[in-house]
Amino acid sequence: MKAYLTYFKSEILVGLNYRVAALSGLSTQFFWGLVYVLIYSSFYSHTSIDSMNFKELMSYVWLNQAFFSLILLGIKETEIMESIKNGSVAYQLLRPYDLYKWWYIKHLAKRYANCLLRFSPIIIFSLLLPSPYNLSLPVSFLAFIMFLITLILGSLILCGIFMIVQSISFFTYQDKGISSLIYSIGGLLSGIIIPIPLLPNVVIDITEYLPFRLIGDLPFRIYSGNIDYSYGIRSIILQLIWILILYLIGKRIMKIALKKVCIQGG
Repeated sequence: MKAYLTYFKSEILVGLNYRVAALSGLSTQFFWGLVYVLIYSSFYSHTSIDSMNFKELMSYVWLNQAFFSLILLGIKETEIMESIKNGSVAYQLLRPYDLYKWWYIKHLAKRYANCLLRFSPIIIFSLLLPSPYNLSLPVSFLAFIMFLITLILGSLILCGIFMIVQSISFFTYQDKGISSLIYSIGGLLSGIIIPIPLLPNVVIDITEYLPFRLIGDLPFRIYSGNIDYSYGIRSIILQLIWILILYLIGKRIMKIALKKVCIQGG
């Protein structure tokens, strides 16, 4: 376990060196945040939504942009995929560690490194915007603690989904098909594109049975007070269950794949 923690820390430190890429991504998040503010301002000026008021929505939008790196399913790990395609994964299989856990930690560390470089400027900027277009403070200290817990657990769910995609790539030697399908569905059902409360009721009912809403939608709605504490606690339990389920599925797929892995190349 110590080796994995050390690797996690080293990968975060490596990721923090890519400041230029982070600044580029930061400007993108600012831009899209303002675009969403304008779109929803126009939308709410012509209708009323009972499931989420405008202040809650603005907090949702800015938190979405601030923690984009932790909730976006579509961020790929090209280094891992290339190691499968070119056969260099053979060298990793010779090392004395669990490959599944190693890749899981590698991807998680890169997510956190990207987030650490970007989130604070967006949070500060959004807090200073004029009301009601700004990011509000948490509704309570308990809501803030639950927000942090659910956000961290949500990142583990995201990495669990990522590892299933990578494990399947051992059989297909490509991740474009399966990843495009999962990431497209997950993007819609996780609240990244449209907040879950604004979706049709039938879609909202579907999200209750899938892990995607637990990645970003849950922590953001807890932060803004759109979800009560009892529902939040039940959702945290559900997050833990999904983390275990995804881990076992991904681990099982990789175990089968490594038994039949064929290293190509010379």
